[in-house]
Amino acid sequence: MIPAFVLRTSQNSSRFSSVLLSVVALFAISFTTACGSSGNAAKRPPLSGNTQVTVFLSSTANDEFVEFNIGLTGISLTSQSGKTVTLLTTPKGTQQWVEFIHVNGEIEPLATLSVPQDVYTAANVTIGQSAFTCVTLTPAGGLDTSSFAYGTNPNNAPPTTVTVNLASPITITGDSMGLSLDLQVVKSASYTGCYVTGIEPYSITPTFNLTPVPFSSQPTGPQNGKAAQLDGQITAIGGNGTSFTLALPDGPRTVTISTSNSTTYQGISGFSALALGTFVDMDGATQTDGSLLASRIAVLDAAAVDVQSGPVLLIGGDPLNGETSAWVINRLSQGQDQIPVEWPYNISAAAFQVSGQFSNLPSLPFVPAFNASNVVAGQNVYVSTLKFQVPTDPYTPASTATLMPQTINGTVLGSAQNGNFTDYAVSLASYDLFPALAVQQGQTTLLTNPGQVEVYVDSSTQLLNTQALAPGSTLRFYGLVFNDNGTLRMDCAQVNDGVTGTSLAGSGTNMSTGQARILRKSSGPMQQTTTIITR
Repeated sequence: MIPAFVLRTSQNSSRFSSVLLSVVALFAISFTTACGSSGNAAKRPPLSGNTQVTVFLSSTANDEFVEFNIGLTGISLTSQSGKTVTLLTTPKGTQQWVEFIHVNGEIEPLATLSVPQDVYTAANVTIGQSAFTCVTLTPAGGLDTSSFAYGTNPNNAPPTTVTVNLASPITITGDSMGLSLDLQVVKSASYTGCYVTGIEPYSITPTFNLTPVPFSSQPTGPQNGKAAQLDGQITAIGGNGTSFTLALPDGPRTVTISTSNSTTYQGISGFSALALGTFVDMDGATQTDGSLLASRIAVLDAAAVDVQSGPVLLIGGDPLNGETSAWVINRLSQGQDQIPVEWPYNISAAAFQVSGQFSNLPSLPFVPAFNASNVVAGQNVYVSTLKFQVPTDPYTPASTATLMPQTINGTVLGSAQNGNFTDYAVSLASYDLFPALAVQQGQTTLLTNPGQVEVYVDSSTQLLNTQALAPGSTLRFYGLVFNDNGTLRMDCAQVNDGVTGTSLAGSGTNMSTGQARILRKSSGPMQQTTTIITR
């Protein structure tokens, strides 16, 4: 069978110009296989009635891809007696679009529904569109962003095989519980390289692990139904003055948010300052009805008309007008304008700030600064704007630029005690954005050792790893990454088991090279060229 298309853009980093990516219509018929085994029902107490089940999205990924988008069209469970229960379905011709890289090691609510109590031994997921995106440098030193996708031509697109793994039968019981649909990213894609001339063979085979998530009042963490760094826009405010509806960026999807006297507000005085259209960043705990009880609500820019979050690709100066520019991957965005997959911002007058998710910043053994002089390619940022314009000089001005937490996958080299923190030296793979983009031309900020991050762990860090936090171990670290005078340092809030292996495949791997489409845009000081290759 044959891949559908590759969408690629390239920029020469010596000078910025417009990069406009058109949305390509995708379509694919998807089916899935699921595995599991029947349990010994005779030893279980009788199951009756229904349980409120919240389905969460999550992923387990290394640092190869900056985006992995999937259009979900259906999720179902099959019981040991053969009965099928639908957890998600979308109207014909529609899909629930989801970006999975931003929930690497975290969870985000998808849907809540009443499910008959039973022992379920298999699951099924169907999808429409699917695409993954990587970033690298061209041989000439330019910046290349390539998106590999299925679905542009329903007559030639390959069937998308979806696998859902259950480690053991799942018992739905109690008043409420959660199910985590965790995308195993390395197993879900294969490709021969991010930048290879011609038609690159690749494949997309979404592979999920479905696991139960018991709700708990224990310390925050995805294992207890706690969601962190949930971004969205308020679309309705409850009449009780304590709740609102939050629309998430990859929609259509909304979550009901409730507040209490213990909710912390950042950037605003309190609930009364929230309004329709306000963009918020928040943390919260899942309730029995699927709503989230907010522990923190932050308004990073009350006047914003557009917001975008994702990794920085390039920081550079403009010789014509002296502005400082930042190219940012549009992993998630909301607002009145349709922002392309990557976009340049003028950050010369932006207000720089740091996410208020972590409370231990003052006790770090280094100064956790984030500003226009030390922002660096690879950092995860949240950018807000008061107006939008095509990328001519000057670029769209950023109103705020906020450093946000991110997940890195790396191997521990060693550790040392530093006050109340243990400093772990972590080595990154060459495809991680920090080392991959550090050698770009025209950058205004440089790193001394871009392939290594100093990760600071203290008593507040959630240790969710089963592999030892010791030299030689590959782990995933979630936290804020700062550029401290050329050294990358992370304030770590969570540790998970790491991801070994890669989606990069050799020439002998079973991938096809038939129907494909490459859209490549290259820019120079006063020109722009576009090359489209189709086979």
